[in-house]
Amino acid sequence: MTELSKDEEIRKRAIFDGMSPRRQKQIQKRGYDRWDPFILPKDPIDIRQDKTKRTTQALIREFLQNRPLEGYSNAYGRGAFEICMGIVNEDERFQGMYDFACWYRELLEKEGYADK
Repeated sequence: MTELSKDEEIRKRAIFDGMSPRRQKQIQKRGYDRWDPFILPKDPIDIRQDKTKRTTQALIREFLQNRPLEGYSNAYGRGAFEICMGIVNEDERFQGMYDFACWYRELLEKEGYADK
C-alpha cells in the first residue's frame, strides 16, 4: 500500500473505529497496515465493456437477434449469456470453452462433417 498523508491516516482510523468489532477483527487479521479503505470500487458488471466497447447486454442482444427465433430455447440463451459474461470478464474457464468450441468447429469442417 502507498504511504498515506496525516489527513488520510486520520480518516482511515475514523473509518476503522466506526466499524463493528467483528469487521475490525477481520481487518486486523489481514493487517491494518495493508488495509486500504480508499480503494475505488470496480465498475458494475452491467457497464463493463469488451474490446469492441459493447456491454454484455448489447453483445447478447446482437447475437440472439441474428438467430432464428424458433432456433433457440431459454437454455440456449442462458448458455450464450454465461459464456458472454465469462469472456468479457476474462474468466479462464470460459476462455477454455470458447477455444475448444472453435477448435472443434475447425476439426468438423476439416473432416467434412460441418458446413463451411
